[in-house]
Amino acid sequence: MTMFLTIAVIVLIFVVIFQIAKASEYVSVLKGEEVSRKQNNKINGFLMMGFLVLGLIGVWYCNKLYYGKTLLVQDAASVEGARVDSMLWVTLALTGVVFILTQIVLFWFAYKYQEKENRKVFFFPHNTKLEVIWTVIPAIALTVLVVIGLRNWFLFTGEPPQNAMVVEVTGKQFGWIYRYPGKDGSFGKKYYKNIDNASNSLGLIWEDKLGHDDLVMEQTMYLVKGKPVKLIIGSRDVIHDVGLSHFRMKMDAVPGIPTTLWFTPKYTTKEMKELTKNPDFQYEISCDQMCGNGHYSMKGVIEVVDQEEYDAWMVKQKPYYAQQFPDKDTAAPKAVADTAKTASAKPVEAVKKAVAKL
Repeated sequence: MTMFLTIAVIVLIFVVIFQIAKASEYVSVLKGEEVSRKQNNKINGFLMMGFLVLGLIGVWYCNKLYYGKTLLVQDAASVEGARVDSMLWVTLALTGVVFILTQIVLFWFAYKYQEKENRKVFFFPHNTKLEVIWTVIPAIALTVLVVIGLRNWFLFTGEPPQNAMVVEVTGKQFGWIYRYPGKDGSFGKKYYKNIDNASNSLGLIWEDKLGHDDLVMEQTMYLVKGKPVKLIIGSRDVIHDVGLSHFRMKMDAVPGIPTTLWFTPKYTTKEMKELTKNPDFQYEISCDQMCGNGHYSMKGVIEVVDQEEYDAWMVKQKPYYAQQFPDKDTAAPKAVADTAKTASAKPVEAVKKAVAKL
């Protein structure tokens, strides 16, 4: 019902505009085309000034109404993300000043230089000074912005500090898979033809012992406050995009072409709940690239904790290899219990044999 009402209103607006235009034509015929044109020109000049004033008021009101709902009111949740915020504010300030000045000049000129009886049009086909001004100044401003952007890009995609933790992030339709290296600090190899949603979501090569202690999960990615993290990003189907809005980072996830990105979390999830005054706050990893029908649901959760909490969480995790091959898990509680049982049984058997001999 709402859709039909909206369509009806739109059609009605077009009909009204059409009728006003036709009425304007009839008035022009009655008054004379020349007189009508001059009157309309004058009216349009005043309308231009009115549109300028209302437009600037609208820009200010929208900013006041919606600024508080943007992420700009929150500090970047990563050390490196503060650089992105700084770059964004410089860009907004520069383009904002240019926008306001050009809009004022545009509408003021339409009013000031409207057609009049004694005014003659001045034509100039070329003005070197003017062309140099409007070419050199924007070129310098854009060059500065590009240089700042490239410096930040090379930092984010370069080598992280040596103490950085490493997490592999793989996009799939429609979710994220996270992999952590085990105690050896190295990832096992994988092959896309080995991918099996039920038993091998990343296509790990089981024969590679480096991957026997890798941790694989799809629910939540855990990071440590104040510790740099390098993300090795990929995809197992189509192009996705790792969007980390609170950290001010994003990077494409491309099938067969790993990309990297690193940053340092500044606040734990608990601290962000206090800063945002939102008890349900969660760091989000979103897909910022249209990737199919379920794109809207491709959301992951990032939990930023202290080092102690992270260590406690890590101890509870079980390697992916051990989950798929529990009989080969030498560290399983059952194996430990069997070993202890066997060890305790040996002295008992020895005593029984000694008693038998007596």
